[in-house]
Amino acid sequence: MTIFLTGASGLVGSVFAQAATRRGHRVVGVVGSYLGEIAGLAAKRTVDLTDETATSAAVLDAFPEAIVNCAAVSVPEQCEADPVRSQAMNVGLPATLARLAHHVSARLVHISSEQVFDGTRTAPYTPSDRATPINLYARQKQESEHAVHAAAAEFAVTLRVPLLMGDSPGGKRSLHERLLADWAAGKTPRLYTDEFRQPCAADNLAEVMVELCERRDVSGVMHWAGTELLSRHALGVKIRERFKLTARQAPITAVTRAETPDAAKKRQACLALDISPLAGKLKTRPQAVAEQVEGLKVPVPVREWFLDLPKN
Repeated sequence: MTIFLTGASGLVGSVFAQAATRRGHRVVGVVGSYLGEIAGLAAKRTVDLTDETATSAAVLDAFPEAIVNCAAVSVPEQCEADPVRSQAMNVGLPATLARLAHHVSARLVHISSEQVFDGTRTAPYTPSDRATPINLYARQKQESEHAVHAAAAEFAVTLRVPLLMGDSPGGKRSLHERLLADWAAGKTPRLYTDEFRQPCAADNLAEVMVELCERRDVSGVMHWAGTELLSRHALGVKIRERFKLTARQAPITAVTRAETPDAAKKRQACLALDISPLAGKLKTRPQAVAEQVEGLKVPVPVREWFLDLPKN
C-alpha cells in the first residue's frame, strides 16, 4: 500500500518509514527542516503542514491507502512559547488528515501522548479513562483525539505513546542523545527520582504502527509502551551503563519533585499505561527497558567526545 507519512524526519517517523518499507509498502514522507536522507522513503515532500490547502493537495496527490501522523510540536515549553503554531500542528493538522482519510477511505494512524493524563495515580491508565491534561501540549493532544475520531471514526486509530527511546536522524532528539550531549558539554543533568515513565523504543512503536496500517479491524484510542515503569533517574543510569560510562564521565544529579515545585506543577508524577487491550491484538510484542537501551547508538554530534574518553 501507499502510506502518506507526516513527521518523516522525526524520531518515530524515520524508523516507521524503514519498518513500512521492509513490509513492502511505499512511503511518501513529509519532512521538516532536516536536509539529510531518510531511509525507507519512496518519495520525500516538503509541505507546510500548518497550511490546510497545501496539506490536502499533497495527500490527494499521493492518494494513499493509509495516512500516518507523526508530526507535532511535542515539547510542552515550545507549545507555551508559540501556542498558535502548536495549535495548528497538534490539532489543526490531525483534524485535516482525518477529514482527508474519510474522503479517500484511507486508514489513519494518529500519534497522541500519555500526557493527556495528570499522573496523579500509580495504577495504569486505561484507554477509556478520562483525560485530565495539565499543560497546553496535553490539552492540544486531547483535542486532537476528539477531532480525529469525530471526522474519521471508522478509519482512525489513535496511539497514546510514552517517553520514547531511539536514534533520531539528527542525533539530538531522544533522551539518550540529550544526555550524551550534556555530558559531552560538561553538564550534569538533573533527573527526577520520583517521576515515573513507561518508556518505549521508537522502532518497536513503528512496528506496531505498520501493523495498525494493515489492520483496519482495530480502531479508537489505544495505548502502547514498554513493559516497565521506572523513574527518570533510573532510566538515566541505565543509559549511562549502556554506554559503559562512569559516574565521573557521565554525572547525574538526583532531584525530587518537592525540590522543584514550580516545574512539577506542569509535570506528571506517574504515567503508567495499560497496554493489554492492544497487545492482545498484535504480533509485535512490548519490550523491557534492557532490550530498548541495548540498541542505542552514540549519536554523531558527540561521537568524537565519546571516542576520546579513556577506556576502563
